[in-house]
Amino acid sequence: MSTFPTATPEPGPTEGFGGRAFAPRQDGAVAGVGVDVVDIARLTSMFERTPALAERLLTDGERNLSDASRAARVAAKEAVGKALGAPGDFSWQDVTVERTVTRRPYLRLRGATLRAAEAQNITHLHLSLSHDGDVATAIVIAERGPAAQAASGNGVGPTGTDAPAGPSR
Repeated sequence: MSTFPTATPEPGPTEGFGGRAFAPRQDGAVAGVGVDVVDIARLTSMFERTPALAERLLTDGERNLSDASRAARVAAKEAVGKALGAPGDFSWQDVTVERTVTRRPYLRLRGATLRAAEAQNITHLHLSLSHDGDVATAIVIAERGPAAQAASGNGVGPTGTDAPAGPSR
């Protein structure tokens, strides 16, 4: 058996597999996980038929991105809502995806969505975006931290070489 802190405490049916087990955390650090997929062509068609939909779902900086990137942004916004437990006053305009100087995507929240995250003591939102073929995907992991850590954070994102670069274009 592994001595890794999150290793399974007892050998399980696959103990013969070896390696190291990565069991789910039991300390409440992960508040939620959200996943969403968007059909790129379908979303693009919807935006062409109803231009106001793009204005409702996307921020000014997101509207001029490629079709695949816009779909990934919509998936990210949906995934944020799911990771936060679908806050009732969620606004599409309160969530945007930005990139660090090394092009890593991260989330910026404001308004009711930010208040929902703060109410849950969320200190980090981990984001992964992907698109392949006709599908864009986003995964968001909402992580809690100690109250003191949340109070001292500036909400800007990673530091060092992954410092925020501002809105992606």
